[in-house]
Amino acid sequence: MDIEFNDSLSADAPRLVARLVEQGKLPDDLPRASKEGAEASRFTGKAGQVFETFVEQGDKVQRLALVGMGKKKDHAALERAGSSLTAKFLTSGEKALAIDVAASGLDADETAAVLLGVRLRSWRWDEYRTKLKDEQKRSLKTVVVAGAPDGTEAKWDDAAAVAKGVEFTRELVAEPANVIYPQSFVERCQKRFEGTGVEIQVLDEDEMRTLGMGALLGVGQGSRRDSKLLVIKWNGGAASAKPTVFVGKGVTFDTGGISIKPAAGMEDMKWDMGGAGAVAGAMLALASRKAKANVVGVCGLVENMPDGNAQRPGDVVKTMSGQTVEVINTDAEGRLVLGDAMTWAQREFKPETLIDLATLTGAMIVALGHEYAGLFSNDDKLSDKLTKAGTTSGDKVWRMPLGPAYDKLIDSPIADMKNVGGRWAGSITAAQYLQRFVEKGVNWAHLDIAGMAWADKPGATWDKGATGYGVRLLDQFIRDTAEG
Repeated sequence: MDIEFNDSLSADAPRLVARLVEQGKLPDDLPRASKEGAEASRFTGKAGQVFETFVEQGDKVQRLALVGMGKKKDHAALERAGSSLTAKFLTSGEKALAIDVAASGLDADETAAVLLGVRLRSWRWDEYRTKLKDEQKRSLKTVVVAGAPDGTEAKWDDAAAVAKGVEFTRELVAEPANVIYPQSFVERCQKRFEGTGVEIQVLDEDEMRTLGMGALLGVGQGSRRDSKLLVIKWNGGAASAKPTVFVGKGVTFDTGGISIKPAAGMEDMKWDMGGAGAVAGAMLALASRKAKANVVGVCGLVENMPDGNAQRPGDVVKTMSGQTVEVINTDAEGRLVLGDAMTWAQREFKPETLIDLATLTGAMIVALGHEYAGLFSNDDKLSDKLTKAGTTSGDKVWRMPLGPAYDKLIDSPIADMKNVGGRWAGSITAAQYLQRFVEKGVNWAHLDIAGMAWADKPGATWDKGATGYGVRLLDQFIRDTAEG
């Protein structure tokens, strides 16, 4: 979506013009027919509500859209207003939309929030759709911002960098597993980060084997695709400042391995790399806006397949940390990947803060549905900061418990631990497992995003499919902490 800025609505402005309306405050300067039409249609200006009409302007007919921004005019409501415009007119046949900012009474921050909603909702992955009817094809390509106050373009440049990261995550998550696998994930990132100032490092299987990453390699040993550890480094802060480290689960397809999943719905497991996708997108956002912080993203990339060489239930693997794991269920593979990736990241970069993201457990969806990601942490201050960042960004999190009582559920009779507990507290025992790989002095948080990476119906700023969850959360966290 192209965003253009003009001082005012000119004579050659797009036919489609939008005005934002506060709830309960229809503009006095509306033509009588438009005002009465809005009232008759029960348009009140609630956030995201849209009313459309046509009005004569001299010798032209203008297509007028009124969109509600709610009572508080907060950023979430403004994003929803922008998103609603895109959802309404993306396939409308109109090629351009003008937003009359001056008439809407928006400041620079508010305008940028509207534009962020417009752009995020415009993303759609049509790469493989060859038979769309004309009325299904995207027509809206340009948004003209008219009469925006000083400073709006700078605010939008900052927001656009975040949108770029969200879109990249959506792209990675939406792609099928025959297109995105460990090596192609790496290549896609290498191409996308060209010219950004980011440093990329890739560890192959021989290097990981030398380091002792038996758990991560065990997950991928049944696949013909080699596993990879992708490292994305952004050094925008002080040279002496320790980096914040993000670690993402990147299981590019998860059959469950020998503990194979049911066939129904298995196609969804192309997005089991949503944690790694979020890390890659967040790093692109940070690099694109030249964040004044040192941040490292680590993505453990594997494919979990039931080959004759695949890991078996009952196998014991040795992790890079030296701890041993009895693999009870090969479908609890994400924690095996993360444990080794977390160990390597901590020993390599010595961070004070480490945050992992993973589409880890179905139990998390049972607990929180599709409204919040689960947050587990060994540090109250870190937990509070992530919760605040989630509220601000819209990528909401809800803290879940950890405690020694859950440890006994993953004790193994022949190894240091099992990779699963029993039926109960599945998300907690998974987090409890990961906590065993957190080294002394590291503030750690685990985000189980299983219910958030993919959506079966449209949301506030996304269509059905990949949501891009996590990018805005991590970006806001860096703003509040490393840059705050």
